Amino acid sequence: MQAWPPLPLQDWRDTYGTLHRMTQVVGKIRLACAPPVNHWWHVPLYVTARGLTTSAMPHGTGTFQIDFDFIDHVLRIQECNGAQRVIGLRSMPIAEFYRMVMAALSSLDLPVRIWTKPVEIEDPIPFEQDLRHSTYDPAAAHRFWQALRQADRVLNAFRSDFLGKSSPVHFFWGSFDLALTRFSGLEAPEHPGGIPNLADWVTRESYSRECSSCGFWPGSGPVQEAAFYAYAYPEPAGYSQYPIRTEQAYYSQEMREYILPYEAVRTAPDPDARLLEFLHSTYEAAAELGGWDRARLERRNPRAAETKVPREPAFPRHAEEG
Repeated sequence: MQAWPPLPLQDWRDTYGTLHRMTQVVGKIRLACAPPVNHWWHVPLYVTARGLTTSAMPHGTGTFQIDFDFIDHVLRIQECNGAQRVIGLRSMPIAEFYRMVMAALSSLDLPVRIWTKPVEIEDPIPFEQDLRHSTYDPAAAHRFWQALRQADRVLNAFRSDFLGKSSPVHFFWGSFDLALTRFSGLEAPEHPGGIPNLADWVTRESYSRECSSCGFWPGSGPVQEAAFYAYAYPEPAGYSQYPIRTEQAYYSQEMREYILPYEAVRTAPDPDARLLEFLHSTYEAAAELGGWDRARLERRNPRAAETKVPREPAFPRHAEEG
């Protein structure tokens, strides 16, 4: 199995569109069931050893979870009493996938109501009406999960040396990206909003605190290739001109983000080192130019991410993360 597989957008664009909407169906179920957490951290999915998961969600006095398995190519809905339903992941209209998921929940006595219009998508056809998106290539879905798995691993290593408030590494099904956000601890100016098919009040809650964010997504809009990204909100003066050290990284004026093509990471002699350099360098740009209290926010011991050999941490495992 190739650790960092090729992921050219043109090779799986149709599967991407279908899978994006499949994750939105499942993500909206999590949104309906999980108690609210700041910055919408209660809505994403998480990378697993087999795919993506909602993690455990409450339903009455019970719990259930939904998992995408990109090895066996099934969707598993599991209840805490041991009951489960399995739906095969295959080429089918989103309308059929939506009907099957809701029927499975009903059969498990887990009724859930969701708003069926997709978000952050140019053609938001309600799930129950969507006969257009129907392609599912198992090999393409598997490659995408492999890329997610590698990105998740390195992003979690990068997360480990920050003592301040930070998000989990999580998969936002609206924008279809894996994200990690660090916070300075200060309030941010009100976000202007304007993201297509996403309410401005949702965006403003997401960016209510000063932050530096990074992540991975398979390409869309102005960037038609898989890429890693980084941005700051609010963007400090001079951010776009900061001397980012990573070869092949650039600042997109249209996106207002730093971009590092996935292919530049995948084909590097040491992909982990190339990506970590980008993550550290773009965070440094936000923190230095934004006047963050780095001495208080950052852990100063050697980073475990900088060695390939696992070792005991230099801090207690139960230490407070901020």
